[in-house]
Amino acid sequence: MKTIIQIILGVIVVVLAYLLYDSLMEPIRFNKAVEYRKEMVVQRLKDIRDLQVAYKDSYGRFAGGFDTLINFYKNDSLKIVKQVGSWDDSVAVAKKQVYTDTIRIAVKDSLFKNVARFHIDSIALVPIVRDSIKMDTVSYLSISRVIIPLFEASVHNDVYLKGLDRQAIVNLNDEHKNMNKYPGLKVGSITQPNNNAGNWE
Repeated sequence: MKTIIQIILGVIVVVLAYLLYDSLMEPIRFNKAVEYRKEMVVQRLKDIRDLQVAYKDSYGRFAGGFDTLINFYKNDSLKIVKQVGSWDDSVAVAKKQVYTDTIRIAVKDSLFKNVARFHIDSIALVPIVRDSIKMDTVSYLSISRVIIPLFEASVHNDVYLKGLDRQAIVNLNDEHKNMNKYPGLKVGSITQPNNNAGNWE
């Protein structure tokens, strides 16, 4: 009887030790998962920003939706101004051997050309969870009465952390709200110009 009690107590001690270890490791596992997912989402938002900036350089405004951005990448081209010779070379300038030449290059042959991880058809999707990234554009009227095009792409914590510990996500959201920060990741802003910065930068 004494031996059975000792075995039962031993099992209870092992189970309690495991539960304690697991409870201590849970925040560590959550933080690692957050960092892993955050890194992928940040890269996706940076890719969106690069495409939007290229689109704005071509059209003077940001693309209103992902379909427009995808079409721009697949079918459009960028204007590249190339200078031949140097304006500091007075002899070449005198001989009219210095000039600029404008060429066009396909967007897909310029942006992300040799980036294996980049897939244009996934640009609107949050990595891992495959939900949609939210994107908005506005025309902002500055104090000096100048209209400035703005864009914002964002992913809420609830979206890109879907499937992880729910209470930990709620705590993270509350932490961000208490600091008056957006509870997630976003690039650009539709409320004021911010040079298309990401909130992780």
